[in-house]
Amino acid sequence: MKTEPRIAFFTDSYTEVNGVAHTSRMLAAFARKRELPFLCVHAGDKIEQVEEGSLQRLALPRTKFGFKLDADLRFDLLMMRHARRTLKIVREFNPDVIHVTGPSDIGLLGAYIAYKLKLPIVMSWHTNVHEYAKQRLEKLLPFLPDVRRFSLAGSAEQLSLKLTLLFYKLGKVFLAPNEELGELLHRATNRPVFMMRRGVDTNLFSPAKRERKDGLFTIGYVGRLTPEKNVRMLADLEKGLLSAGVKDFRFAIVGTGSEQVWMEQQMQTASFAGVLKGEALARAYANLDLFIFPSRTDTFGNVVLEAQASGVPAIVSDQGGPKFIIRDGKTGAVARNNAEFLKAITQLISQPERLSQMREAACELARQASWDSVFETVWKAYELCVQRAAAERAVRQPLTPSTVRQDAIS
Repeated sequence: MKTEPRIAFFTDSYTEVNGVAHTSRMLAAFARKRELPFLCVHAGDKIEQVEEGSLQRLALPRTKFGFKLDADLRFDLLMMRHARRTLKIVREFNPDVIHVTGPSDIGLLGAYIAYKLKLPIVMSWHTNVHEYAKQRLEKLLPFLPDVRRFSLAGSAEQLSLKLTLLFYKLGKVFLAPNEELGELLHRATNRPVFMMRRGVDTNLFSPAKRERKDGLFTIGYVGRLTPEKNVRMLADLEKGLLSAGVKDFRFAIVGTGSEQVWMEQQMQTASFAGVLKGEALARAYANLDLFIFPSRTDTFGNVVLEAQASGVPAIVSDQGGPKFIIRDGKTGAVARNNAEFLKAITQLISQPERLSQMREAACELARQASWDSVFETVWKAYELCVQRAAAERAVRQPLTPSTVRQDAIS
């Protein structure tokens, strides 16, 4: 009978509202459903240990001594204060593999636990931290001349990438959300890389949730309203449509963030729904005619897949992971710049038959994205990690008289 590897999973996001948190929750749910031994370590409001069948969870509170990464996410400089407690719980769980989602406070804790227990690490790439660093530094230095500001931001991006890859070299096997990042990790480490794409719940996200009856063409966005999402482009697109004489359209924006006030001041047709979840989010997607995702930093783009499952074609940037979800010209479009975004929008507004064909194709594509198939690949990565670690231990193990005699006999 096959013995399933025991996994201790350290994720920087679990309860938050973002793609990493959603993927982490789905991974834990998969382990529980399949009765696979799985310990999930994540941040929470208080120290809490929960057991749900084969799934165990350990929540560790963050302090305010650190810095903000996002609206609901911090890096706690004192996270290592939980090291002794975590080490004890992980040792009792007795994992075969530590899985770390990135160089976060929880990720560093996971790497430390792996070092102490001499366990191999699987690392998954979820966030382009280096690109976030570039865009946020550009925003913080508006008083500098463009050439100087862009130069400093570019240097910060390169340094951040080097440090991130240095951390990832601790891993033995890697999980990447798209082919570009998979190639980057393989070049940097020369170690195995598996694709860890994303799935979508096609029962929740469905065209059947559409309720809107009016004929106003509705363009939507779902996600954080932050600089790294490039959301100011939405205001530029609205101005472009108005300048081109396009009428009877509106923007429906779901999410919150630091750019919201600016967007509310700049956009004439936009409504802001805040954060939506569950059925409310599913209805918001289904009531769209077209989904716009201008981010250049997303490694996958769960929201794009959710829009497609809802029967909504999407226009995405040619930079980042979302372009791998779109079949250009069939389920949406991949655009290089504002002008191409605007051209694609105006064409689809004026071509309802083509838009309808894209809606059907988007649904069909989304139906092929199963969470189960995603996580079955993840478990193959775990199994390979266990095998490679065992092989390395065998090579390091010194020969003893007993092993020499056994070799001679065999």
